[in-house]
Amino acid sequence: SGGILAATKNGAATLLATGRTRLELLGNEFGEEKLRAIRLLLLAQMASFCLIVGTILLIGLVTVLFWEQRVVLLSVLGTAFLLGGGVALLALRRASRGRRHLFTTSIAELEQDIRLLQGAARSEPRAD
Repeated sequence: SGGILAATKNGAATLLATGRTRLELLGNEFGEEKLRAIRLLLLAQMASFCLIVGTILLIGLVTVLFWEQRVVLLSVLGTAFLLGGGVALLALRRASRGRRHLFTTSIAELEQDIRLLQGAARSEPRAD
């Protein structure tokens, strides 16, 4: 019975070590995804700010250059920007629906562990 008890302890220790490794991998993937999301957010904010300031300055320049047609010019540009914003909003909604699967590496490793354990369980001789 000592052999069965020792084998059970070894199996439990192996299972715990494997679980710990998988949890560490999961934590690493979570951290990487968090950093990626923060980086994308900061880049999007910087791009938006620069585009907004540049657009305001360009509209001011065009308005000064064509001062006599300022009402028509500002109406056309305002409409164009509203349409562009609507198209961008629709694109943003579409992009937000396509989700990236988190923890794909961890899930693949866990599936591999399950396959190995099932294969080992099938190949063990039964002592009846």
